[in-house]
Amino acid sequence: MSLELDDRQRAMLAEMGVRVWQPRVARPVPDDAAPPEPVTAQAVAEPPVARPQAAPAPAMRTPVPAPAPAAPVPVRAATEARRPMGIENMSWPALEAAVAGCTACKLCERRRNTVFGVGQPPALPGAAPRADWMIIGEAPGENEDLQGEPFVGQAGRLLDNMLRAMGLARDRNVFIANVLKCRPPGNRNPEPEEVAQCEPYLMRQVELVQPRVILAMGRFAVQSLLRTQEPIGRLRGRPHQYQGVPVIVTYHPAYLLRNLPDKAKAWADLCLAMSLMDAAGAEGGGAAR
Repeated sequence: MSLELDDRQRAMLAEMGVRVWQPRVARPVPDDAAPPEPVTAQAVAEPPVARPQAAPAPAMRTPVPAPAPAAPVPVRAATEARRPMGIENMSWPALEAAVAGCTACKLCERRRNTVFGVGQPPALPGAAPRADWMIIGEAPGENEDLQGEPFVGQAGRLLDNMLRAMGLARDRNVFIANVLKCRPPGNRNPEPEEVAQCEPYLMRQVELVQPRVILAMGRFAVQSLLRTQEPIGRLRGRPHQYQGVPVIVTYHPAYLLRNLPDKAKAWADLCLAMSLMDAAGAEGGGAAR
């Protein structure tokens, strides 16, 4: 019986889903075909591997020494080179001239005027002013930069009112200065490097003025004098020390203009400062300079 299926039968079975297996018909081998080579066990176990050819040796190049890196110049050293030496021994006129010509930081590039300070006139020409009170603020603003005097404009008028309430004036027994002697652009906060460059000037001013009480106004003045990051609210209400001088911490007049309720706290700070001054006057015989 023949198992051969024609095309019509395959089609019918495919429609019914029946798969039919049929042996493949071996194709005739031509007479002139070469017989296949026998496969040995060695050929199966060890397939031929192509041997990589050695890469040509690279051409020899003369080594070129790398240039020595330039020694970095510390920012602090570069700026100190432009700040006068011997500030701690300067007289008052020399100190004022040093501040006017200072180029120790980038603030000198945009300033109109340096702001050295204002207050009690000296007793003799060329001498340092002596004042019982020293008011230290943060940095000059736009008006201070234009006029070369600290605490002018609305903040300055408020400070004058505060001094008047204490029986003082900016040209009588008071010296007013800032930590920075040049205005930061846009009245931004002072940067640490700028404060570090101006601190020697302020330190020498305190040594020459010899105040009995320092009134530190504002966060950056407090941080510079007391070397602390504590907020003003935690430092108020008690005396601190700077170079042996009592320091009373209070708010900056510009801050008080924006926060009127804190004026009462500032007045309490002034009262504490006046009580310290009274105690210092009693110890020193009560003579005002």
